[in-house]
Amino acid sequence: MAKAEKIRLIARLEVKNDQLVKGVQLEGLRKLGDPHDFARAYYEAGIDEILYLDIVASLYERNNLSQIVRRTTGDVFIPITVGGGLRSVEDVHKILQQGADKAAINTAAIKDPSIITRVAEAYGSQCMVLSIQAKRRRDGSGWEAYYDNGREHSGLDAVEWAKRGVALGAGEILLTSVDSEGLGRGMDRELIRAVAGAVNVPVIAAGGAAGPEDVALAAEDGACAVALSSLLHYKRMGVGQLKAALAARGVGVRR
Repeated sequence: MAKAEKIRLIARLEVKNDQLVKGVQLEGLRKLGDPHDFARAYYEAGIDEILYLDIVASLYERNNLSQIVRRTTGDVFIPITVGGGLRSVEDVHKILQQGADKAAINTAAIKDPSIITRVAEAYGSQCMVLSIQAKRRRDGSGWEAYYDNGREHSGLDAVEWAKRGVALGAGEILLTSVDSEGLGRGMDRELIRAVAGAVNVPVIAAGGAAGPEDVALAAEDGACAVALSSLLHYKRMGVGQLKAALAARGVGVRR
C-alpha cells in the first residue's frame, strides 16, 4: 500500500464530444457545459489535478480530447491526466504533446496488457495510469473489472488485475466503483481497501463521494487521491470548503 501524507483532490471531467457530461453508474448522461470552463474554475479554486475522460472514445476507437487539453493547458497549471480511447503508445504520445501529464488506460490494457509495459518504458511508470472500472459480483465474491465505460465484462478479478497491472509497469491505479458512481451515497470502502492493500503504487478512488467524510474515509482506507465529479459539478461543496473540512478532520491536504 502506498501511503500519502496529503490526499490529492482530483476533478474528474467526463466528456462526450465537446460537452462535460455526468451520469449515474456511467449511464443516463446529462450535459453540463464547456469542460474547459469547469477545469479553469476548479484550478482557480485550488483543485490539485484534473482528470479528463472521453467516455465514448473506446466505442469509436479514438480520443477526441486533444483540442480541449491543449486549450486547458493554456491557463490551467496543474497535472492533467487524460483517458478514453488510448490504444497505443502513439496515442499516448499525442495527448502528451497536447500538454497532458499522464495517460489513463482501461480497455486497451484489458485487450492487450503489454501496452502497460510499452507506455511505462516509453514515458515512465508515473505516466501510465491503469484505469479499473470495478463492479461487485452478484454472489459477493469480490469485484470484476469492466471496460467500454462499464458496459463490457472482462472476466478479470479487479484486485488481481490491479496487481498484474502494477507488475507490468503501471505507476498509479484509477479505481472507479461503478456500483457507487454518481449516486453520492458513499464510496465502496471495501473495494478501496482491497486494491490499496494489494499494490504499492498510489490508488485514486472514484465513485460515490458525497462530502469530506467520504474523502477522509477513502484516505483512511489507503487511497492517495480521490476523484470528484458530482460533488463539484453540482456545487454541493466547493474545493476550498472541502479542503477546510478535511483539514478540520485532521486529513492532510495540499494548499
